[in-house]
Amino acid sequence: MQTQISADRTSWIRERARALGFDLCGVVHVEEFGELAHLPEWLAQGYAGEMNYLRDPRRADPQLVLEGARSLIVVALNFNADKPYSTELASGADDGSPHGWISRYAWGDDYHEVLREKLNALVAEMRAEIAEPFEARAYVDTGPIIERVAAKHAGLGWLAKNTCLINQQLGSWLFLGVIVTTLELEPSLGPFGETAAVTPPRDLCGSCTRCLDACPTQAFPEPYVLDARRCISYLTIELRGPIPEELRPQMGRAVIGCDICQDVCPWNRKAPVTALAAFQPRQIEEDSLFAPDLEWLASLSQEQFSAIFRGSAAKRAKWRGLIRNACVALGNSHIQGDSPAYPRIIALLDRLAASDDSLIADHARWALARFAAPR
Repeated sequence: MQTQISADRTSWIRERARALGFDLCGVVHVEEFGELAHLPEWLAQGYAGEMNYLRDPRRADPQLVLEGARSLIVVALNFNADKPYSTELASGADDGSPHGWISRYAWGDDYHEVLREKLNALVAEMRAEIAEPFEARAYVDTGPIIERVAAKHAGLGWLAKNTCLINQQLGSWLFLGVIVTTLELEPSLGPFGETAAVTPPRDLCGSCTRCLDACPTQAFPEPYVLDARRCISYLTIELRGPIPEELRPQMGRAVIGCDICQDVCPWNRKAPVTALAAFQPRQIEEDSLFAPDLEWLASLSQEQFSAIFRGSAAKRAKWRGLIRNACVALGNSHIQGDSPAYPRIIALLDRLAASDDSLIADHARWALARFAAPR
């Protein structure tokens, strides 16, 4: 009887998740997932860099997150806006001002808020439907839950060699959210399917290593293992201090995050696009967060940055981080002396090199040296 009640609740929750706009939803029992057993070793290798929040002991065991927790409800939302991939854009010199790259996930509204609103709505519907008292906590990349591991065990996809979750139909452009609850729910492997799979989806990466081979900074010491200290996303967002000089030339024109390992993934060739307005690139007068003008970014004041990136996931990089990153991207832009943009960029970098902020000044001087040195 209880098993049937749990199964019915799971089916109802998944149906409500679909009605709220989630692309995938799965349920799994709270347990110590096998992948989490490797977390202490990964941390000991220093691969987390300065992300000390990853050392929270609750991350190794979801049962520690909420007393009496029994189930995890895992949802996914497609954020693949209908724009070219970074690998599809022309490289080398631009005819005009050089353009940078902001990761696809940060083009629109802050995904934390978009998913949190939907998750809170789902929890509210659960409380209205289920008379039994229960506790529930919703997380969107903000709690001590490793969502992609939970998503794998909830049947939403497999963990790829680039450590991202891949769904066979949707690819990897997925935001993940989790509800930890004391409710006893029947596991439902297989996203929105009528029948549950016996085990999580199998790994379909096969012998492909395109993601590993394409990484400019070689951030994968081996398949399925990421050294965040070398990851462009970490360097442009999480790292607060100077970017290691030996990695700067390999960063190209990335200013917020990096999409390369997903852009080259065969499973994303036919990934569906989202129609959600929240995830479309923001347009700011004549500029856009899709392949933004680097001169424009590097010229932003603290006040302009705050206004433009209000309600955006990109704000995590902070103003000085963005200016630092824009300097590196300008240094990698290959603009030649005969370009109309050349004198403007040199003047801009000269101004930033004289900044009272030593972090910005250092990276601006590095960029100027790149212009002076033969390529």
